[in-house]
Amino acid sequence: MPVFKTPFNGYSVKFSPFYESQLAVATSQNFGILGNGRVHVLQLNPTITEIISFDTADGVYDLCWSESHDSLLIAAVADGSLKIYDLSLPPTSNPIRSLHEHAREAHGVDFNTVRKDSFLSASWDDTVKLWTVDRPTSVRTFKEHAYCVYSAAWNPRHADIFASASGDCTARIWDVREPGSTMILPAHEFEILSCDWNKYDDCIIATASVDKSIKVWDVRNYRVPVAVLNGHGYAVRKVKFSPHRMSVIASCSYDMTVCLWDYMVEDALIGRYDHHTEFAVGVDMSVLVEGLLASTGWDELVYVWQHGMDPRAP
Repeated sequence: MPVFKTPFNGYSVKFSPFYESQLAVATSQNFGILGNGRVHVLQLNPTITEIISFDTADGVYDLCWSESHDSLLIAAVADGSLKIYDLSLPPTSNPIRSLHEHAREAHGVDFNTVRKDSFLSASWDDTVKLWTVDRPTSVRTFKEHAYCVYSAAWNPRHADIFASASGDCTARIWDVREPGSTMILPAHEFEILSCDWNKYDDCIIATASVDKSIKVWDVRNYRVPVAVLNGHGYAVRKVKFSPHRMSVIASCSYDMTVCLWDYMVEDALIGRYDHHTEFAVGVDMSVLVEGLLASTGWDELVYVWQHGMDPRAP
Protein backbone atom coordinates (compact mmCIF):
# COMPACT_ATOMS: atom_id res chain seq x y z
CA MET A 1 0.00 0.00 0.00
CA PRO A 2 1.34 3.48 -0.84
CA VAL A 3 3.13 5.68 1.70
CA PHE A 4 4.37 9.27 1.46
CA LYS A 5 7.10 10.95 3.53
CA THR A 6 6.45 14.54 4.61
CA PRO A 7 9.25 16.89 5.74
CA PHE A 8 7.23 17.92 8.82
CA ASN A 9 5.01 16.11 11.34
CA GLY A 10 1.60 15.09 9.99
CA TYR A 11 -1.49 16.59 11.61
CA SER A 12 -4.48 15.94 9.37
CA VAL A 13 -5.37 14.10 6.18
CA LYS A 14 -8.49 14.47 4.01
CA PHE A 15 -9.62 12.71 0.82
CA SER A 16 -11.00 14.92 -1.94
CA PRO A 17 -14.80 14.67 -2.27
CA PHE A 18 -14.39 15.09 -6.05
CA TYR A 19 -11.44 12.88 -7.10
CA GLU A 20 -10.91 9.41 -5.70
CA SER A 21 -7.15 9.56 -6.15
CA GLN A 22 -6.58 12.97 -4.55
CA LEU A 23 -5.96 13.83 -0.90
CA ALA A 24 -4.50 16.66 1.16
CA VAL A 25 -2.28 16.60 4.23
CA ALA A 26 -1.65 19.26 6.88
CA THR A 27 1.81 19.25 8.51
CA SER A 28 3.70 21.19 11.16
CA GLN A 29 7.39 21.54 11.96
CA ASN A 30 8.75 20.52 15.38
CA PHE A 31 5.58 18.65 16.39
CA GLY A 32 3.53 21.82 15.92
CA ILE A 33 5.13 23.60 18.85
CA LEU A 34 7.15 26.15 16.91
CA GLY A 35 8.06 26.57 13.27
CA ASN A 36 6.62 26.41 9.78
CA GLY A 37 3.84 24.38 8.23
CA ARG A 38 3.05 22.90 4.86
CA VAL A 39 -0.07 21.75 3.02
CA HIS A 40 0.55 18.86 0.61
CA VAL A 41 -1.87 17.89 -2.16
CA LEU A 42 -1.18 14.29 -3.14
CA GLN A 43 -2.14 11.97 -5.99
CA LEU A 44 -2.57 8.18 -5.78
CA ASN A 45 -1.41 6.48 -8.98
CA PRO A 46 -0.68 3.81 -7.56
CA THR A 47 2.20 5.29 -5.59
CA ILE A 48 1.68 8.63 -3.83
CA THR A 49 3.09 11.66 -5.63
CA GLU A 50 2.85 15.32 -4.75
CA ILE A 51 0.81 17.55 -7.07
CA ILE A 52 1.53 20.80 -5.24
CA SER A 53 2.45 22.09 -1.78
CA PHE A 54 1.94 25.39 0.04
CA ASP A 55 4.22 26.67 2.78
CA THR A 56 2.99 28.56 5.83
CA ALA A 57 4.89 30.56 8.44
CA ASP A 58 3.19 28.55 11.21
CA GLY A 59 2.13 24.94 11.61
CA VAL A 60 -1.02 23.65 9.89
CA TYR A 61 -3.31 21.72 12.26
CA ASP A 62 -6.24 20.78 10.03
CA LEU A 63 -7.70 21.21 6.56
CA CYS A 64 -10.87 20.55 4.60
CA TRP A 65 -11.90 20.50 0.96
CA SER A 66 -14.62 22.72 -0.41
CA GLU A 67 -17.81 20.83 -1.21
CA SER A 68 -18.65 23.11 -4.14
CA HIS A 69 -15.32 23.81 -5.87
CA ASP A 70 -13.01 20.88 -6.60
CA SER A 71 -9.89 23.05 -6.40
CA LEU A 72 -10.53 24.87 -3.10
CA LEU A 73 -8.84 23.84 0.14
CA ILE A 74 -9.05 25.51 3.57
CA ALA A 75 -6.28 25.20 6.17
CA ALA A 76 -6.40 25.90 9.93
CA VAL A 77 -3.10 27.47 10.99
CA ALA A 78 -1.34 27.79 14.35
CA ASP A 79 -1.27 31.61 14.13
CA GLY A 80 -5.08 31.58 14.31
CA SER A 81 -5.59 32.18 10.61
CA LEU A 82 -7.57 30.22 8.04
CA LYS A 83 -6.01 30.11 4.61
CA ILE A 84 -7.97 29.36 1.43
CA TYR A 85 -6.00 27.82 -1.46
CA ASP A 86 -7.09 27.40 -5.06
CA LEU A 87 -5.24 24.54 -6.76
CA SER A 88 -6.21 25.86 -10.20
CA LEU A 89 -4.01 28.93 -9.63
CA PRO A 90 -0.20 29.01 -9.48
CA PRO A 91 1.49 28.86 -6.05
CA THR A 92 2.39 32.56 -6.28
CA SER A 93 -1.34 33.42 -6.37
CA ASN A 94 -2.00 31.42 -3.17
CA PRO A 95 -3.43 31.60 -0.65
CA ILE A 96 -6.29 33.46 -2.32
CA ARG A 97 -7.51 34.55 1.12
CA SER A 98 -6.19 34.61 4.67
CA LEU A 99 -8.85 35.03 7.34
CA HIS A 100 -7.42 36.16 10.66
CA GLU A 101 -9.94 36.60 13.48
CA HIS A 102 -9.13 33.84 15.99
CA ALA A 103 -7.03 35.08 18.91
CA ARG A 104 -5.28 31.73 19.31
CA GLU A 105 -4.45 28.63 17.22
CA ALA A 106 -7.04 27.47 14.68
CA HIS A 107 -7.30 23.74 15.33
CA GLY A 108 -10.18 22.44 13.20
CA VAL A 109 -12.10 23.24 10.00
CA ASP A 110 -15.18 21.59 8.50
CA PHE A 111 -17.05 22.38 5.28
CA ASN A 112 -20.86 22.28 5.12
CA THR A 113 -21.90 19.34 2.93
CA VAL A 114 -25.53 20.51 2.62
CA ARG A 115 -25.28 24.22 1.94
CA LYS A 116 -21.86 23.87 0.31
CA ASP A 117 -20.88 27.53 0.70
CA SER A 118 -20.01 27.74 4.39
CA PHE A 119 -17.46 26.29 6.77
CA LEU A 120 -16.62 26.24 10.47
CA SER A 121 -13.39 26.86 12.32
CA ALA A 122 -12.62 25.69 15.86
CA SER A 123 -9.97 27.44 17.91
CA TRP A 124 -7.97 27.39 21.12
CA ASP A 125 -9.53 30.83 21.81
CA ASP A 126 -12.60 28.82 23.00
CA THR A 127 -14.73 29.79 20.00
CA VAL A 128 -16.20 28.37 16.80
CA LYS A 129 -16.61 30.71 13.84
CA LEU A 130 -18.92 30.42 10.84
CA TRP A 131 -17.60 31.59 7.46
CA THR A 132 -18.56 31.65 3.82
CA VAL A 133 -15.92 31.39 1.10
CA ASP A 134 -16.77 34.73 -0.49
CA ARG A 135 -16.84 36.88 2.68
CA PRO A 136 -13.67 38.44 4.13
CA THR A 137 -15.07 38.35 7.69
CA SER A 138 -16.85 35.66 9.69
CA VAL A 139 -20.63 35.43 9.63
CA ARG A 140 -20.85 34.63 13.35
CA THR A 141 -18.84 33.59 16.40
CA PHE A 142 -20.08 30.93 18.82
CA LYS A 143 -18.62 31.49 22.28
CA GLU A 144 -19.81 29.26 25.11
CA HIS A 145 -17.06 26.74 25.68
CA ALA A 146 -14.86 27.41 28.72
CA TYR A 147 -11.69 26.05 27.13
CA CYS A 148 -10.11 25.25 23.74
CA VAL A 149 -12.44 24.03 20.99
CA TYR A 150 -10.59 21.28 19.15
CA SER A 151 -13.19 20.18 16.63
CA ALA A 152 -16.42 21.34 14.96
CA ALA A 153 -18.50 19.16 12.65
CA TRP A 154 -21.53 19.94 10.51
CA ASN A 155 -24.53 17.64 10.65
CA PRO A 156 -24.54 15.77 7.30
CA ARG A 157 -28.27 16.37 6.69
CA HIS A 158 -29.11 19.68 8.33
CA ALA A 159 -27.44 22.77 6.90
CA ASP A 160 -27.77 24.80 10.12
CA ILE A 161 -26.73 22.26 12.76
CA PHE A 162 -23.23 21.47 13.96
CA ALA A 163 -21.43 19.98 16.95
CA SER A 164 -18.31 21.15 18.77
CA ALA A 165 -15.85 19.27 20.99
CA SER A 166 -13.89 21.04 23.68
CA GLY A 167 -11.26 20.75 26.35
CA ASP A 168 -13.97 21.81 28.84
CA CYS A 169 -15.15 18.15 28.71
CA THR A 170 -18.38 18.98 26.87
CA ALA A 171 -19.66 18.56 23.35
CA ARG A 172 -22.26 21.08 22.28
CA ILE A 173 -24.92 21.01 19.58
CA TRP A 174 -25.64 24.28 17.83
CA ASP A 175 -28.22 25.62 15.38
CA VAL A 176 -26.89 28.71 13.59
CA ARG A 177 -30.42 30.16 13.67
CA GLU A 178 -30.44 30.10 17.48
CA PRO A 179 -28.64 32.55 19.82
CA GLY A 180 -26.86 29.87 21.87
CA SER A 181 -26.14 26.15 21.87
CA THR A 182 -29.23 23.95 21.82
CA MET A 183 -27.69 21.06 23.75
CA ILE A 184 -24.76 20.44 26.09
CA LEU A 185 -23.38 16.91 26.34
CA PRO A 186 -21.22 16.40 29.46
CA ALA A 187 -19.71 13.58 27.43
CA HIS A 188 -16.41 12.80 29.20
CA GLU A 189 -14.57 13.61 32.41
CA PHE A 190 -11.47 14.59 30.43
CA GLU A 191 -10.85 16.80 27.39
CA ILE A 192 -12.81 15.96 24.23
CA LEU A 193 -10.55 16.18 21.19
CA SER A 194 -12.88 15.24 18.34
CA CYS A 195 -16.49 14.69 17.32
CA ASP A 196 -18.30 13.49 14.22
CA TRP A 197 -21.87 12.81 13.09
CA ASN A 198 -23.19 9.53 11.78
CA LYS A 199 -23.69 9.83 8.02
CA TYR A 200 -26.92 7.76 8.00
CA ASP A 201 -28.61 8.73 11.27
CA ASP A 202 -28.55 12.48 11.84
CA CYS A 203 -29.20 12.11 15.57
CA ILE A 204 -26.10 10.01 16.31
CA ILE A 205 -22.79 11.62 17.24
CA ALA A 206 -19.43 10.25 18.40
CA THR A 207 -16.99 11.94 20.79
CA ALA A 208 -13.33 11.04 21.37
CA SER A 209 -11.45 11.94 24.51
CA VAL A 210 -8.20 12.09 26.43
CA ASP A 211 -9.84 9.42 28.65
CA LYS A 212 -8.91 6.91 25.86
CA SER A 213 -12.54 6.20 24.96
CA ILE A 214 -14.94 6.94 22.13
CA LYS A 215 -18.58 7.43 23.09
CA VAL A 216 -21.55 7.25 20.74
CA TRP A 217 -24.59 9.38 21.65
CA ASP A 218 -28.18 9.76 20.47
CA VAL A 219 -29.03 13.44 20.83
CA ARG A 220 -32.72 12.54 21.35
CA ASN A 221 -31.76 10.79 24.60
CA TYR A 222 -28.28 11.75 25.71
CA ARG A 223 -28.40 10.82 29.40
CA VAL A 224 -26.41 7.67 28.69
CA PRO A 225 -24.26 6.85 25.64
CA VAL A 226 -25.45 4.39 23.02
CA ALA A 227 -22.00 2.78 23.12
CA VAL A 228 -18.63 3.23 24.84
CA LEU A 229 -15.67 2.04 22.78
CA ASN A 230 -12.58 1.16 24.82
CA GLY A 231 -9.37 -0.20 23.32
CA HIS A 232 -7.02 2.70 22.73
CA GLY A 233 -4.13 2.96 25.18
CA TYR A 234 -3.86 6.75 25.17
CA ALA A 235 -5.90 9.81 24.18
CA VAL A 236 -8.08 9.40 21.08
CA ARG A 237 -7.17 12.25 18.75
CA LYS A 238 -9.70 11.94 15.90
CA VAL A 239 -12.95 10.08 15.30
CA LYS A 240 -14.68 9.69 11.94
CA PHE A 241 -17.89 7.91 10.90
CA SER A 242 -17.80 5.80 7.76
CA PRO A 243 -19.45 7.36 4.70
CA HIS A 244 -20.46 3.86 3.56
CA ARG A 245 -21.36 1.75 6.60
CA MET A 246 -23.76 3.21 9.13
CA SER A 247 -22.25 1.80 12.33
CA VAL A 248 -18.54 1.89 11.45
CA ILE A 249 -16.16 4.43 13.01
CA ALA A 250 -12.45 5.08 12.42
CA SER A 251 -10.22 6.56 15.11
CA CYS A 252 -6.57 7.39 15.69
CA SER A 253 -4.69 7.85 18.91
CA TYR A 254 -1.54 8.85 20.74
CA ASP A 255 -1.08 5.09 21.21
CA MET A 256 0.13 5.22 17.55
CA THR A 257 -2.74 3.07 16.24
CA VAL A 258 -5.64 3.54 13.87
CA CYS A 259 -8.73 1.56 14.89
CA LEU A 260 -11.96 0.61 13.15
CA TRP A 261 -15.07 -0.02 15.22
CA ASP A 262 -18.63 -1.25 14.70
CA TYR A 263 -20.50 0.28 17.60
CA MET A 264 -23.60 -1.90 17.00
CA VAL A 265 -21.89 -5.20 17.78
CA GLU A 266 -20.62 -6.55 21.10
CA ASP A 267 -16.98 -6.94 20.04
CA ALA A 268 -16.86 -3.46 18.59
CA LEU A 269 -13.17 -3.36 17.62
CA ILE A 270 -13.06 -4.73 14.06
CA GLY A 271 -9.62 -3.54 12.99
CA ARG A 272 -6.41 -2.24 14.53
CA TYR A 273 -3.50 -0.89 12.50
CA ASP A 274 -0.18 -0.17 14.19
CA HIS A 275 1.81 1.11 11.20
CA HIS A 276 2.74 4.48 12.72
CA THR A 277 5.81 4.80 14.94
CA GLU A 278 4.73 8.10 16.52
CA PHE A 279 1.39 9.65 17.55
CA ALA A 280 -1.31 8.93 14.95
CA VAL A 281 -3.18 12.23 14.73
CA GLY A 282 -5.00 12.23 11.39
CA VAL A 283 -7.40 9.71 9.87
CA ASP A 284 -9.96 9.83 7.06
CA MET A 285 -12.18 7.52 5.02
CA SER A 286 -12.80 8.07 1.34
CA VAL A 287 -16.31 9.05 0.33
CA LEU A 288 -15.69 7.81 -3.22
CA VAL A 289 -13.93 4.46 -2.60
CA GLU A 290 -15.49 2.21 0.01
CA GLY A 291 -13.04 0.91 2.62
CA LEU A 292 -10.18 3.21 1.57
CA LEU A 293 -8.43 4.74 4.59
CA ALA A 294 -5.71 7.35 5.05
CA SER A 295 -3.74 8.29 8.14
CA THR A 296 -0.90 10.57 9.12
CA GLY A 297 1.15 11.10 12.24
CA TRP A 298 4.14 12.63 13.93
CA ASP A 299 6.39 10.05 12.23
CA GLU A 300 6.12 12.26 9.10
CA LEU A 301 4.34 9.54 7.12
CA VAL A 302 1.06 9.42 5.20
CA TYR A 303 -0.44 5.97 4.58
CA VAL A 304 -3.31 5.07 2.24
CA TRP A 305 -4.72 1.54 2.38
CA GLN A 306 -7.77 -0.62 1.94
CA HIS A 307 -9.41 -1.90 5.13
CA GLY A 308 -8.21 -5.44 5.76
CA MET A 309 -4.85 -4.86 4.09
CA ASP A 310 -1.53 -4.09 5.79
CA PRO A 311 -0.81 -0.35 5.35
CA ARG A 312 2.92 -1.16 5.20
CA ALA A 313 2.62 -3.88 2.56
CA PRO A 314 4.42 -2.93 -0.69
